[in-house]
Amino acid sequence: MNNIPNRQAICDVLMENAKKDKDIVALCSDSRGSASMTPFFKAFPKQSVEVGIAEQNLVSIGAGMAHMGKKAYCFSPACFISTRSYEQAKVDVAYSNTNVKLIGISGGVSYGALGMSHHSAQDIAAMSAIPNMRVYLPSDRFQTAKLIEALLKDEKPAYVRVGRNPVEDIYSEENIPFEMDKATIARFGSKKDKKLVIVACGEMLSPALRAGEILAEKNIMSTVLDMYCIKPFDSESLIKEAEDADLIVSIEEHAPFGGLGANVASVISANKPCKLIQMALPDDHVITGKSKEVFDYYGLNADGIVERVLKNI
Repeated sequence: MNNIPNRQAICDVLMENAKKDKDIVALCSDSRGSASMTPFFKAFPKQSVEVGIAEQNLVSIGAGMAHMGKKAYCFSPACFISTRSYEQAKVDVAYSNTNVKLIGISGGVSYGALGMSHHSAQDIAAMSAIPNMRVYLPSDRFQTAKLIEALLKDEKPAYVRVGRNPVEDIYSEENIPFEMDKATIARFGSKKDKKLVIVACGEMLSPALRAGEILAEKNIMSTVLDMYCIKPFDSESLIKEAEDADLIVSIEEHAPFGGLGANVASVISANKPCKLIQMALPDDHVITGKSKEVFDYYGLNADGIVERVLKNI
């Protein structure tokens, strides 16, 4: 069982690259521990900035450092960096097209027990609405590492959301298919039987794959698409995989507006109309509880996906 959260994978990649690239800087808003960035701060004190509980300052300082040639990685809980510093993300980072990567840690309902003030169920929609801002939700530690390595090679803004807890390994060091801004096929359905396509991102990829296994036992073959790149959205891959589908299911740890499901619906309705099920958190204040308890309550798990598919296929 994996015990390395995606946030630690980010720290590991940044530490390895910071040894030879002194322009890499990490900024935190009293969140070094939560972001798993304490080792970076200890190893590279001259490349670390702690601003305290001041998310707006965090983003603006990161943008200022980027204008001076630095590669700024700003860490803060997703619920705060996507709301409290929204204007700074829009103006200082995206409008100015600065090399700032906003890392939303403990995204979705990771802080489930702390209630709705700490949930980030609207961040995908908010960040996606900003011109020049890219949005990514990697599914496991290996994909997270590949994404950060790719982001280190460009100078454009991006928002990356990761959860708090370790998640099940989807890929491995030996098998991590990754192409920047291209969805990954995590499960292949046979061409002849490919009637179902499940599209997932972030922590929802794992239950999507388990659902695919359960459905296969019932002779319902599915393709599972890992749409880690919410913006730019890989419409081409979705259209290709949906070509012979009778049913498409999207599942996300986000509100039902402006996220993965909305993107899927927009592309499918314009290119390949078919039955579509959107599984997401409700348009309501999400219940308080651990992540798994919240997912189980709303049916955002393998059994929930299977149940919805069997009712609609």
